[in-house]
Amino acid sequence: MVSESSSSSSYPIKTIVILIQENRSFDHMLGWFKSLNPEINGVTGSESNPISTSDSNSSRIFFKDNAEYVDPDPDHSIQAIYEQVFGKPWSSDDDPNTPHEPTMNGFAQNAERTEKGMAEAVMKGFTPTAIPVYKELALNFAICDRWFASVPASTQPNRLFVHSATSHGSTSNDTMKLIQGFPQKTIFESLEESGLSFGIYYQYPPSTLFFRNLRKLKYLKNFHQFDLHFKKHCEEGKLPNYVVVEQRYFDLLSVPANDDHPSHDVSEGQKFVKEVYEALRASPQWNEMLLVIAYDEHGGFYDHVPTPTTGVPSPDDIVGPEPYYFKFDRLGVRVPTFFISPWIEPGTVIHGPSGPYPTSEFEHSSIPATVKRIFNLKEFLTKRDAWAGTFEGVINRENPRTDCPVILPEPVNMRDAAAKETAKLSEFQQELVQMAAVLNGDHKKKIYPHKLVENMTVAMAVKYVDGAFKKFRHECQKAKERGIDESEIVDLGELPQRSNSNSVVRKMFSCLICDN
Repeated sequence: MVSESSSSSSYPIKTIVILIQENRSFDHMLGWFKSLNPEINGVTGSESNPISTSDSNSSRIFFKDNAEYVDPDPDHSIQAIYEQVFGKPWSSDDDPNTPHEPTMNGFAQNAERTEKGMAEAVMKGFTPTAIPVYKELALNFAICDRWFASVPASTQPNRLFVHSATSHGSTSNDTMKLIQGFPQKTIFESLEESGLSFGIYYQYPPSTLFFRNLRKLKYLKNFHQFDLHFKKHCEEGKLPNYVVVEQRYFDLLSVPANDDHPSHDVSEGQKFVKEVYEALRASPQWNEMLLVIAYDEHGGFYDHVPTPTTGVPSPDDIVGPEPYYFKFDRLGVRVPTFFISPWIEPGTVIHGPSGPYPTSEFEHSSIPATVKRIFNLKEFLTKRDAWAGTFEGVINRENPRTDCPVILPEPVNMRDAAAKETAKLSEFQQELVQMAAVLNGDHKKKIYPHKLVENMTVAMAVKYVDGAFKKFRHECQKAKERGIDESEIVDLGELPQRSNSNSVVRKMFSCLICDN
C-alpha cells in the first residue's frame, strides 16, 4: 500500500508503475507513428541499410511498414550490436570502448549473417493500426523518442540498470553472479530507507531476483502473483509507491508469452499492456499514478537515431569481462518508451532531457533518477543515474484529466502457428532457469549451469522454474516462522538429512548474510 515519505513531495504522483518489455527498437515499434504525430522522430521510408557495408555497390534494404510475426530471433549480443551500430563486425583487434561514429548501417548485414533473409525482418516497422493499444496510448499520453538502452548488450544487463543504474560489470550471462546474486544497491532499498513501499507482480519467477538483496527474507512479502493480486490491489487502492510488473517470458499453448521477445507474438504483448492499463485506470489510485512502459533493448531491430558514444559515465568504474573489457561509456540502441498518467496532455512527445549535464540522455537509469526526484530519496545509486535525464517534466498539467480512455482496443493475433513448447531456450530464458536453480539449490549439482539448460525445452523450463520458486518461497516462509533474521537469505543447496545440533536452524538452512 502507498506510504507517505518523511519528505513531502511537490509532485502529484504517489505510485510509479514500471513495465519493461523485451527486445524491440523504437523504429520497429513506433517509427511509423510519425504519421500520427509529425513531432515524433520516426521514419519516412527513405531509411536503408546495405547488405554489405564494405561493398560500395551493395544492394540496400529500405525500411518498410509491413512488420509481422518474427521468427527466429535477431542477434543482439554485444558483438552483434557493435556491428549494427558501427557498420563493421567486431574483432579482437577492435577496442569496443574507442569512440567511433555510429553509422547505424550494420543491421541488415548482421541479420543476413545470422540467417539468410533476416535482413528484411529487421528493416521493418509496425503501422499504428497494427498495434492498436500503442496507437491509443500515443494519442492520449506521451511518447519519449530519445530513450536508449543503458548498455549495448543483451537483456539481463539492461534489466539490471532499470532498478540499480548499473549491471555491476555484466555484459551478458554471468552464472557466478547469478549464484551470488548481483550485489549492488537498488532503488528498492532506497525506497525502503525513505519509508516508501514497493511491490513486484510476477507471472513467472521474477527477474528482479537477479539482485541479491531482494532474496532476503524480509522482502518475501513484496512479491505478488500477478494473476491473483494485481487487479485486486488496483481495485482496493493498495498498490505501493513503486510497482514493477513482470511478464510471461515463456511461450506455452495454454498461456502464450506476452513479453514481445521474438519469436513471441507482439499482439500478446499488446493484450498484456491493455490489461495492465485498464486495471490501473479503474483504480481509485489512478489520479496519483505514472505508468512507464519501455523496452530493455532493441533486439537486433533497426533504428535510425545514432547511439550516444561520448560523454556517458561508467556507473561504478567496473570493467566488463574479456574479450570486450567494456567500460560502460556508451549507450545501447534507442527503444520505445511511453509515459502514461492523467497528469499528461494528450499527444505529448518528449525528446532529449535538458540536463543535469550537457551530455545527459534518457536511458534506463532515468527511472531510478526520476523516482529519487519525485519521492525525494536520499541519494543516487551510481554515477550513471546521477547523470541520466529525469522525466518528471512529463507531468505537464495543473489538474488530472477526466477524459483518459477506460478501455483500450482489442489486438488481433499476428501469428498463425501455435506456440513452440518444444523450442530451445533463449539466452534470457536460460538465465531465468539458472537463477531458479540457485533458488532451489540445484546450482551445487554438476549439471549447473550448462547441462541443466542445454536440452531443456520451453515447456520443461516452465515446470522447472515454477517448482523452484514455489520451493524457495515455501522454505523462506518456514525460515521466517523459525525466527531466522529477516536480513538473511535462505540457501537450499545444503539441506541436511537430520538435525541433532543445538542449532536446529543452522542444520535446516544455510543462510548467507548479505554484505549489503
